Amino acid sequence: MVTAFVMIKANTGEADRLKDSIESIAGVQSAHIVAGDVDLIAKARVETPAEVKEIAATHIQAIEGIEDTQTYIAMD
Repeated sequence: MVTAFVMIKANTGEADRLKDSIESIAGVQSAHIVAGDVDLIAKARVETPAEVKEIAATHIQAIEGIEDTQTYIAMD
Protein backbone atom coordinates (compact mmCIF):
# COMPACT_ATOMS: atom_id res chain seq x y z
CA MET A 1 0.00 0.00 0.00
CA VAL A 2 1.06 3.56 -0.73
CA THR A 3 0.09 6.41 1.59
CA ALA A 4 0.33 9.95 0.27
CA PHE A 5 -0.54 13.40 1.52
CA VAL A 6 -1.67 16.06 -0.95
CA MET A 7 -1.26 19.68 0.12
CA ILE A 8 -3.86 21.80 -1.62
CA LYS A 9 -4.10 25.55 -2.20
CA ALA A 10 -7.62 26.71 -2.95
CA ASN A 11 -9.46 29.85 -3.96
CA THR A 12 -10.62 31.91 -0.99
CA GLY A 13 -13.92 30.77 0.46
CA GLU A 14 -13.96 27.45 -1.41
CA ALA A 15 -12.51 25.12 1.23
CA ASP A 16 -15.77 23.57 2.49
CA ARG A 17 -17.04 22.73 -1.01
CA LEU A 18 -13.64 21.45 -2.10
CA LYS A 19 -13.28 19.23 0.98
CA ASP A 20 -16.46 17.37 0.06
CA SER A 21 -15.37 17.00 -3.58
CA ILE A 22 -11.93 15.72 -2.61
CA GLU A 23 -13.29 13.21 -0.09
CA SER A 24 -15.54 11.73 -2.80
CA ILE A 25 -12.51 10.68 -4.90
CA ALA A 26 -11.78 6.95 -4.77
CA GLY A 27 -8.59 6.33 -2.79
CA VAL A 28 -8.85 9.48 -0.70
CA GLN A 29 -9.27 8.47 2.95
CA SER A 30 -9.79 11.94 4.34
CA ALA A 31 -9.44 15.65 3.66
CA HIS A 32 -8.94 18.36 6.25
CA ILE A 33 -9.20 22.14 6.12
CA VAL A 34 -6.06 23.52 7.75
CA ALA A 35 -4.42 26.81 8.68
CA GLY A 36 -1.03 27.65 7.21
CA ASP A 37 0.57 27.76 3.78
CA VAL A 38 -2.05 25.43 2.28
CA ASP A 39 -5.83 25.32 2.67
CA LEU A 40 -6.50 21.58 2.70
CA ILE A 41 -4.57 18.35 3.23
CA ALA A 42 -5.88 15.11 1.72
CA LYS A 43 -4.70 11.63 2.71
CA ALA A 44 -4.75 8.97 0.03
CA ARG A 45 -4.16 5.26 0.50
CA VAL A 46 -3.84 3.26 -2.72
CA GLU A 47 -2.00 0.28 -4.20
CA THR A 48 0.55 2.01 -6.45
CA PRO A 49 2.36 5.34 -6.91
CA ALA A 50 0.61 5.63 -10.28
CA GLU A 51 -2.72 5.76 -8.44
CA VAL A 52 -1.38 8.61 -6.30
CA LYS A 53 -0.55 10.50 -9.47
CA GLU A 54 -4.04 9.82 -10.84
CA ILE A 55 -5.65 11.20 -7.68
CA ALA A 56 -3.48 14.31 -7.42
CA ALA A 57 -2.76 15.24 -11.02
CA THR A 58 -5.99 14.15 -12.64
CA HIS A 59 -8.79 14.27 -10.10
CA ILE A 60 -7.86 16.89 -7.49
CA GLN A 61 -6.27 19.37 -9.89
CA ALA A 62 -9.32 19.13 -12.16
CA ILE A 63 -11.68 20.43 -9.45
CA GLU A 64 -12.69 24.02 -10.06
CA GLY A 65 -11.27 26.22 -7.30
CA ILE A 66 -8.01 24.31 -6.82
CA GLU A 67 -5.02 26.59 -7.40
CA ASP A 68 -2.08 24.25 -6.72
CA THR A 69 -1.10 20.93 -5.15
CA GLN A 70 2.01 19.32 -3.74
CA THR A 71 2.11 15.59 -3.12
CA TYR A 72 4.19 13.76 -0.53
CA ILE A 73 4.47 9.98 -0.44
CA ALA A 74 5.03 8.45 3.01
CA MET A 75 8.19 6.38 3.31
CA ASP A 76 7.04 4.15 6.19
